[in-house]
This record gives sequence, structure tokens and C-alpha cells, in this order.
Amino acid sequence: MFGYRVPAPDEAMLISGGRRGLGGAPFRVVTGHGKFVLPVFRKVRFLTLSMCESEVTETCVTRQGIALHVRAVIAFKVGNDHESIINAGQRFLSDQEQMSVLTGRIFAGHLRAIIGSMTVEEIVTERQKLAAEVLDTSKTEMAKIGLIVDSLQIQSIDDGDTGYIDAMSAPHKAAIQRQAQIAQAQATQTAAEAQQEAARKQAEYARQTAVVKAAYSAEVDRAQAQAAQAGPLAQAHAQQEVLAAQTELAQRQAKLRQQQLVAEVVKPAEAEAERVRILAAAEAQRMKIQAEAAASYDRVALDRMLIDQLPQIVKEAAGGLAGANVNVLNGADGLGEIAAGLVSQGLTILDSVRQNLGSQDSDSARPAGNRSESKGNGLLQLPTSKEKKSNDGPVDVD
Repeated sequence: MFGYRVPAPDEAMLISGGRRGLGGAPFRVVTGHGKFVLPVFRKVRFLTLSMCESEVTETCVTRQGIALHVRAVIAFKVGNDHESIINAGQRFLSDQEQMSVLTGRIFAGHLRAIIGSMTVEEIVTERQKLAAEVLDTSKTEMAKIGLIVDSLQIQSIDDGDTGYIDAMSAPHKAAIQRQAQIAQAQATQTAAEAQQEAARKQAEYARQTAVVKAAYSAEVDRAQAQAAQAGPLAQAHAQQEVLAAQTELAQRQAKLRQQQLVAEVVKPAEAEAERVRILAAAEAQRMKIQAEAAASYDRVALDRMLIDQLPQIVKEAAGGLAGANVNVLNGADGLGEIAAGLVSQGLTILDSVRQNLGSQDSDSARPAGNRSESKGNGLLQLPTSKEKKSNDGPVDVD
């Protein structure tokens, strides 16, 4: 917009004309924002607030009377407060380049004064102290003109052709050279020791290598000798192993043949013998059962025959009473008692015969000698089924 002015971030806008600024300043100060300025009636100027640099090269005399050429660099700027801007604007607004010139002159004077109160040794060894004293002495004077110093650097100090600084540094140089020589000698000695150690190690390595080679050669010779002797020994050992293997094979074959014989001959023979034994036992059991059955049948037949003969026995007994003189006293009862007695007698006879037959059966179960004794009793001996079977011939049981 026409008449509206804005300063740059590193500038201060000074507006003259119209009412005065703060503190009775002849202009108003505007920073960081714009301002409407009436043309013709107001005048606007800009003062830089950026960093400036001034270089000082000055010949100074120390307290010892020795001239030193000192080169320093000062970094400064206009202060940010309105008072500093006003002070700097009143002094440098028309020619802002004069700020560097005036700052250099101010610092040159303070530098000469401070160096004149110090020795060369202090100046050389304590440059930071020199810079701090220069800043402290120039701070008030710089503030009056609206400037502030950010830093002061002493770049070089030279005594020209006097050689004082060189002479001052000569002991240090000699000490340094001496230390360098000592270090060089130590390095040389260390190198020599290292070479000697390397030579010793190399000799030791050569000796160990020779020992190893000799041991290797001896081992090779011993192995060759063992290999030469191992031929017959290995052959004999191999033959021994072959004989052992053949012996083991023969034993295995004999054991196998034995197993085959057991399987082919012994087992079938044992099985046949077992079969014959079982058949013989079964045949003997069958004959025993048949003999017992025959004996039982003979007793039943004998009992039946005796029972069938009982009436004849009673009849014969009655016939014996036919010619006897028997008196019957109680009539029919008496006759009945006589008949019952006859029957009872017949039964007694039947029992006697049966008992005799039973004793014959028991004699048949006794050994041959006992049976011969029973035959001597004069009783009728009936052969049993077992005796009939035994008469057919002996039975061979395996």
C-alpha cells in the first residue's frame, strides 16, 4: 500500500518528522512490524542491525619495551534496544560504514593500553586474558555509541626481527627436541630390540623346524620299517583269522546238521513212539473195559441161572421130606411154615453158591499164585473175560 513501510528482520526503521520519539529522540524507532508513513511529511531511513566485522592490526609495546605486531578481529553490532538504536542512528545513519572504522580505532587504543601493561610471556601464554581485558575496558565506550561486541579474537602476535618470542620458546623447543631425541633413541632401541627378538624368534623357529623335520623323518622311517615287517605278520594274522573263520563255520555247520538230525530223525521217532504208547494205552483201556463188562455179564447170567434152578432146589428138598414122618400141629399155618422153610433153605443155598462165585471173582483179580490156592477149595471156577483175553497171547506195549 502506498505510504506503508516495513523494515527487514535485521533492520530498524527510523521515522523522522512529526512528533518526536521516546526520550526526546529526533525520530521514532520501529522494529519487527510495519508503519504507515505519510509521504512528504515524514522521512524514513533504515539502520542495519546485522553483525559487522572490524579487523585491527596494531603495533604495541609491552611493559618490557618490546614491540609486538598484534592482529585482532572484532565482531559487533548495533544493540537491539531503542537507546542503542538511537545512539547508533545519530552517529552512523548517514554513513554506516564508519561503524567498523570507529570500532577498530577504539579497540586499537584499548589494545595498546592493555598490552603496554603486560609482558611478552603473559601476552603469548594468556591470549584469552588479553582479549577479556580489552572487551571489559571497551564495553562502556562501545555502549555510548550504541554498539555491542560479540567477540574479540587475537589472531596473531609477532615480535618482528627481535627474535624475543623465538628466544623465549628456545628452551621449550630444546626440551621438545630433547624429548624428540629421547623418543627417537627409545624408538631406535625398541626397533633394535624388536629386530633382535625377531632374529631370535626366527632362529628358534628354524631350530624347531629342524627338530620337527628330524622327528618327521624318523617317524617316516619307523613307519616304513613297520610296514616292511608288517607284511609277513599281516599275512600270518590273516591266515589265522581265516582258520578261525573256517573253524567257526565248521562248528556252525555241525550244529546245523545236529539240528537237522533232530528234526528229521529224533523228533519223528519220538513222535512215533508217543503214538505207539498212546495206542497201546488206549488198547489196554479198551480191553480192561471189555473184561469188566464180560465179568459183569457172567455174574448176571449166573444169578439168572441160579434163580431158574431155585424151584428145582426147593423141589428136591421137598422130595427129601416125602418119606419123612412129619407131624403138622397147626394145620395150614404149619404147612405154610414148612414151605417157607423150604424156600428159605433154597435161598440159603443160592446165597452160598453166589458167595462162592464172588470169591472166585476176587481170586481172578489176585496174582496167579493166589488163584491157584482158591482153586484148591474144590469150587467151580468160571473163567473171566480177562483170562480169556490173556489166553489169546501177550500184548506187547512199548
